[in-house]
Parts: sequence; structure tokens; C-alpha cells
Amino acid sequence: MQKLYKMIQRVASSSSTVLIQGESGTGKELIARAIHELSPRQDHPLIPVNCGAIPEDLLESELFGHVRGAFTGAAHTRTGRFELANNGTLFLDEIGDMSPKLQVKMLRVLQEKVVEPVGAVKTTKVDVRVIAATHKNLEKEVAENRFREDLFYRLNVVPLHVPPLRERGNDILLLIDHFLTKFAEHQGGKRVEIAQEIQELFMSYRWPGNVRELENLIERLTVLSDGEVYREDIPEKILYSSGDLPPTEGGSVVVPEFANIVANLSEGVDFNHEVDSFENQLILSALDSTGWNKNKAAQLLNLNRTTLVEKIKKKGLERMEG
Repeated sequence: MQKLYKMIQRVASSSSTVLIQGESGTGKELIARAIHELSPRQDHPLIPVNCGAIPEDLLESELFGHVRGAFTGAAHTRTGRFELANNGTLFLDEIGDMSPKLQVKMLRVLQEKVVEPVGAVKTTKVDVRVIAATHKNLEKEVAENRFREDLFYRLNVVPLHVPPLRERGNDILLLIDHFLTKFAEHQGGKRVEIAQEIQELFMSYRWPGNVRELENLIERLTVLSDGEVYREDIPEKILYSSGDLPPTEGGSVVVPEFANIVANLSEGVDFNHEVDSFENQLILSALDSTGWNKNKAAQLLNLNRTTLVEKIKKKGLERMEG
């Protein structure tokens, strides 16, 4: 994270295009705002556009504008977001969801610094710094022909990767402290206290929703608690994420990691990533329980030793052996 902060400061003074990649909820828009506010463009607009939330037929008009009569319902000329952001910054969130048709037009804007409103016969020159963000792996999207290679390289001038919260160690405790203070001020009440035991639970949880999930939880605890947080205030998926299984009336239990995934299905999950992550956990658990004896670990997993060794190498798990 310190490396990322330094990169933000270094890139802010330029007008180069920035591509921010990271999981949903990691704070990509906050980084875009920080870059803008530290830049020479700070006195001009920062215009955000969520490319994944606007239908394709409307997104073109949102970005480039349209002239009156350009299509059915276009009763007035409308200025697009590129023009609104002139001399400032345009933040294109979830650009990985942009259609191939719009990707072509986006490439032209980035190359020629001009926009052509829908239905117009003239182009308009713009001076806009573009910051794009996505939760997708755009290199993989390019390889699978879902994203234009030329546009990717045009966007990827300065790449920034935001690590997920689960990889940020004690940042979790710092963020908890920050959000506790923030929501105490917002609610106009006393700051909520969270016991060491519960903080340790937070440290062992994977936070699939990242910083956004943590922030929402701290806000809920601030609103609902009477000044101190107890175990019963914590969602079960966090309580049992460390491996303790929750009690059930029917005598069966739900695997905690699977419960976490199911609980976040409404936000969407990366199937291959979750399967790969669960497989990694099984392998590492077997290796840890056998003192990294690969023969015994393979027996526990009902795998051939050679298959296990190949998986360890392919997944880069050798580094965990020490």
C-alpha cells in the first residue's frame, strides 16, 4: 500500500492515462479522486461514469453527448461527459464492461483528443485526463477477445493494482479505527469499542467485499450497538470464518468459506477464482497438518503424489513451505 501511495503522488502531476485494477470494494474510485485532487487539474471537474451501470445505447450519449433529433426522444442537444470534464478528469469505472462498439470510439477519443456527439457532423476537441478502473483482468479479457488489445495498451500507460483487503494485514485494524471515528462523528454519539477478540475475528476473515464491506459493517455496528460490540452483534459468516463451525438445529453444518461465498452471491463472484482459492486452502491445510510431508498430504487428499507436486508448482505454493 505504501508503494501504491507513492505511485499516486508520482502520477498525479502528469496527464497520463491511468488504469486502476482491483477487486470490487477496494477503493478504486477513492484512488481516482486522490489522483485528481493532487493534480494540476484539481480546480476543474472530476466526472465519474460507471460503464457497467449504463445500458450500451445510452452510454454512448452519456460519454459523447448528442444533438437534437439524433434519435427518437432526443428533444434537446446534450453535452457528453467528456466535454463536461474538459480540462479536468474523467473517471471511467468498470471499463471492462464496455461493449466492443464503444471500445472503438473510446480508442479514437484517446488517440485524437476529439469527441463526436451522436448525430453530429463536427467533432469537438477536448483536454481530458482519463482514469479507468475495472475489477476484471483486462489482459485475460484481451486474450479471450472480449476487450480490444489496442485500447488496453492505450489505457494501461500507468497501471495501478489495488490489493484486496485480505492481503493488507494490519490495514484492517487501521481501517476499523478510522471508520469507528468517522461514524461516531456522523451519528453524533460515543465511539463504539470493539474487543480484541472480535478484532482478531476481523483479521482472520477474508472480506470478499473488501473495504466497502468492512465500512458497511462498522457503520451497522455503530448504529445498533450500545457502545460495545459483542459476539452476537457479528454476522455468522465472520464468526465462523476461522474454522469453528456454527451450531445448526438439524445437526449439519455449512462450510464457512462456502457460506461466505453464498452470502455474497448477490454481488457476483468469480467462480474460477473461488474454486481455485478453495483448492489452494485444501492443499495448504493438508501440507500444514503433515508438516509439509507431500506423501502424507497426497494421501489425505486422495491424490497421487505427482499430481499434488504438479499442483503445488503450478499454483506457486512452494514459497509457503518455509
